Amino acid sequence: MTWRNTLPAVRGKLMSDEPLAPFTWFRVGGAADVLFLPADADDLADFLKALDPAVPVTILGVGSNVIVRDGGVEGVVIRLAGRAFAGIATDGDTITAGAGALDAMVARASAKAGLAGLEFYAGIPGTIGGALTMNAGCYGAETKDVLVSAWGLTRAGERVDYALADFGYTYRHSQAPADILWIEAVYRGTPDDPEAVAARIAGITERRETTQPIREKTGGSTFKNPPGHSSWKLVDAAGWRGKLNAVTGGGAMFSDLHSNFMINPGEATAADIEGLGETVRADVQSKLGVNLEWEIKRIGRPL
Repeated sequence: MTWRNTLPAVRGKLMSDEPLAPFTWFRVGGAADVLFLPADADDLADFLKALDPAVPVTILGVGSNVIVRDGGVEGVVIRLAGRAFAGIATDGDTITAGAGALDAMVARASAKAGLAGLEFYAGIPGTIGGALTMNAGCYGAETKDVLVSAWGLTRAGERVDYALADFGYTYRHSQAPADILWIEAVYRGTPDDPEAVAARIAGITERRETTQPIREKTGGSTFKNPPGHSSWKLVDAAGWRGKLNAVTGGGAMFSDLHSNFMINPGEATAADIEGLGETVRADVQSKLGVNLEWEIKRIGRPL
């Protein structure tokens, strides 16, 4: 990989062959050819402008909704970590949040500011960058309901600004180019009593803790809800709640607590987890005639 010998100078950190498993909730997967932790948005823009356009670039948030395959990820993996990307500020009825800010922290900031509408973010275990990319939502609300605008960088390091309408949001999908690296988003809330907002957030948090295996090595919702169906009910009906993959014998399983959540109860590999998901997709299609689409993002190379 001669391109690694000619990487642009940065103010952040560049690490070769860096294991990615510690950065994912499943705790599986291989290494990044190069992992880049930019110092700030300018550092990232300069790096992208100078990087050989042929080198693949992958963005990785907190790894809550991703399977990194066992063969690792080709090219440069970028993590927007640290204060430069996690800022949250309120002004009147708007909240500005960095792409690296945790969704739950944005929800809490909205409560403190007395702004309603963003409570649902307390139930999403990811970052704002990921929420923008997939129109993240839960409990009847979605990113599109509160987003005003966002800006990011193209693969070439050029700034792009998007209003809400530019995203073309549908269920768990955006029409924005997949290679945009989101930097910051602006949301609009509705003025409300801070204690009332905080109470609703507490309710969402309690509901999540009692119905989802958040203490396990998991990846959140495995499949999108097909039109007219709930994925967890389909997985249940096909008989996969709490079961290991009988086909591959791998150590992954669907949770007893929530049957749309896969977990790594021990030493499963990324192949075990993805293989289980594909096995269940095929079984649900065969038994129930419904196609399940992955909600978890799968990146990298198999071994």
